[in-house]
Amino acid sequence: MEDATNNEICGWFVFNSGQVLIEKHTDGYHIPFGAQPPVPIPIGSTVHSIGTINNLPAKTYLIHTPVTGDESSPCMMKDLRASFDVLPLNEYKMAGKASQILNWDKNSRYCPMCGVPTTQVSPIAKRCPECRQEFYPRISPAVIVLIKKGDSILLVHARNFRGTFKGLVAGFLEPGETLEECVHREVMEETGLCIRNLKYFGSQPWPYPSGIMIGYTAEYESGNIKLQEEELSAGAFYTRDNLPEIPKKLSIARRLIDAWIEGKI
Repeated sequence: MEDATNNEICGWFVFNSGQVLIEKHTDGYHIPFGAQPPVPIPIGSTVHSIGTINNLPAKTYLIHTPVTGDESSPCMMKDLRASFDVLPLNEYKMAGKASQILNWDKNSRYCPMCGVPTTQVSPIAKRCPECRQEFYPRISPAVIVLIKKGDSILLVHARNFRGTFKGLVAGFLEPGETLEECVHREVMEETGLCIRNLKYFGSQPWPYPSGIMIGYTAEYESGNIKLQEEELSAGAFYTRDNLPEIPKKLSIARRLIDAWIEGKI
């Protein structure tokens, strides 16, 4: 465990069960800053250095019991997704990184080959003292694509969506395929459609729990919508003046849709 009592001002990302500790200030909510941890560090919790925030060291650790509080309290726990709506963007992004580091730490305590406890050798590396294998945070790549057909786009509702909104076709990269092959496969598997003119749009870290979303645009080429019922519950093409509820600004899906609405793609 790192020395967390050296009186150095730090930004503290304190988590419990996917929720991050935030404080209420006159200008809104922030993560805690201070020379000491805002909540006692439980025995057995490792304090991880995760970079800098506002030119100060950023650290993260887990607590076993959540801090009680609500909007009327000086501090409270907030679901990481929901913290996007109240935290400054740079603090939300660093909270996402902190969450991924804590998830990696929890899932890499033992070597999968030897069963020997691993040793942390850098902020993002562990080593097995027996077989010398090294372990780094695992990032799962996923693609997401906005499909255009004339003046409309394809919007779908996936069964794992948190809410009733409709978003874009997405899926995880499989071994042996390129990102572009993944897009074509996911679209065909989930909707039965063929696409063309695939173009890279951008990417976004997705700490739910440890992924990265790679965004594309494409054009409809052929086929009729035939939904993969295990994955999708609805799907259709929508024009700008007939859009259903769409994803929140948290996601790259919303960035893609907004760019289309604004005529940028």
